[in-house]
Amino acid sequence: MSNEQGRIFREAWIAGVTKHYPGEPKPGYITPWEDTPDWERQSAAAVYDQVRAFVKVSEGNTSKLTREQKGRFVALCWIAQIHRHIPDPKPSYVADWEHLPAWQQETDADIFERIESAS
Repeated sequence: MSNEQGRIFREAWIAGVTKHYPGEPKPGYITPWEDTPDWERQSAAAVYDQVRAFVKVSEGNTSKLTREQKGRFVALCWIAQIHRHIPDPKPSYVADWEHLPAWQQETDADIFERIESAS
């Protein structure tokens, strides 16, 4: 897993939060890469790799997925990382797609599309 790939994921997250979050986002949502905890860096790189691999094995046909499908994929991959790094996460950290706020759903879809365009 590459630091650069994790950074791209984090930058896409911050851009999405900045664009979609209603009002002023929590500081932790827009923490720069350099100040992001190690577990989040590792998770960002892992999810980037999962999305990139998914795009590759589908031979570019992820372009046919809806934004919701793309966002769901990112959200599910992220939930797995939460379980990997946090033994007893808060329910909101591992909420299913339909329980995520709209801003987070849109941000996750943006992340997928950013990675997809780089693949």
